[in-house]
Order: sequence, then structure tokens, then C-alpha cells
Amino acid sequence: EASQSISWTIISKVIEQTAKVVDEQVEAQLSKLNEMDDDDLERLKERRLEALKKAQKQKQEWLSKGHGEYREISSEKDFFGEVKESKNVVCHFYRNSTFRCKILDKHLALLAKKHVETKFIKLNVEKAPFLTEKLHIKVIPTLALLLDGKTKDYVVGFTDLGNTDEFSTEMLEWRLGCADVINYSGNLMEPPTGTQKSGSKITKVEKKSIRGRGYDSDSEDD
Repeated sequence: EASQSISWTIISKVIEQTAKVVDEQVEAQLSKLNEMDDDDLERLKERRLEALKKAQKQKQEWLSKGHGEYREISSEKDFFGEVKESKNVVCHFYRNSTFRCKILDKHLALLAKKHVETKFIKLNVEKAPFLTEKLHIKVIPTLALLLDGKTKDYVVGFTDLGNTDEFSTEMLEWRLGCADVINYSGNLMEPPTGTQKSGSKITKVEKKSIRGRGYDSDSEDD
């Protein structure tokens, strides 16, 4: 009982000290605001308004370049044009017959609306033989993550997403955040919890051929 009493005393002191520090920080902020005259407050208001205008202008610029929606591009030529005009690009290399590509489509459509700072596009590998070879696309689906026109990272199949078809949009968002291709506000040190359900399917790799080329297909439904 004595040790328990000591423990509670220590905890109480820690809580008391923490509360005191927080109170002092709040008082310091209030004091700083009270010391500001009307001119200071007006300048602060103007700076915030200017920042809002700048952010809105940037958003409109992104939207004009095709950000904010998940789009399909029709050719390799279009790919180079899309990548050239945007700093952050996520490109889904897909194939119609691959079931897992449709799973990715659903998540990418949601993320395209949330992360307007990044361009989200998809390209059929059958229409891009040169590009898939140049970027070493061997597994379908593959996401190519590009920064400033250069490929920085790849998400190959669902291995990085918990090795399951049941991964969440948050899990994919975290993975893209790790590559710095979106502005991620969560904790990059660990993936979001609760993304893998029991009984989830493990990736099964099968060999397929497209126009004479061998591709690994990260889907059981091909």
C-alpha cells in the first residue's frame, strides 16, 4: 500500500507540473496577443488572407492541369506530357483483365479528390509497350510514383499494402506519403492500424504474356 501511495503521489505531481507548463504557455500566448496593437493585428490578418489567396491560386492551377480527379490517359505520348507539367504524379499501370487493378482504381479515385496537390492517372500497359519496358514494369498492377518528372518509387502489387485485397484507402495513402508524392499529415513511422482483415487473400503471382512480353500478374482472377 505504501508503494502504491508513493506511485500516486508521483503521478499527481507529474500531472500538476504538466498542467502548470500548459497554463504558462497559454498565458504567454494571451500576453503576446494583448501586447499587439491594432496595426499588428491588421498585419497578421493581411498575412493570413494573403496565404489563403496563394493557396487558392495554387489549387486552381493544379485543377487546370488535371489534378483532383483520377483519369485515364490514352498513350505513352500523353504520359510524358502529363508528367512534365506536374511535380507529383501517381500513375497506375493496369490491365483490364487483372482484377486487382479494379481494386486500386477505387482507392485512387478517392485519393485523387483528397490530394489535389498530386496528379493521379492510369495507363493500360497494352498501349504502352515502350514505357513499361523502360520503367521495368513487370507486375500488374504497379504504381509508378514520380517527382519532378523522375520515377522515385514503385508500389508493386499489394505487397506493401498488407499483402491483402482488403487493404484500406488509408493504407495506400500512407504508402504514397512514405514516397513523399503526397502531402501526408499522419505518422510515417508506422502504417495505419486496422487495415488487414482476417482471412485475407495472400498475393499469388501468375505468369501472363502481353504482346510477346512476360508480365507477372498480381491477381488470382486472370
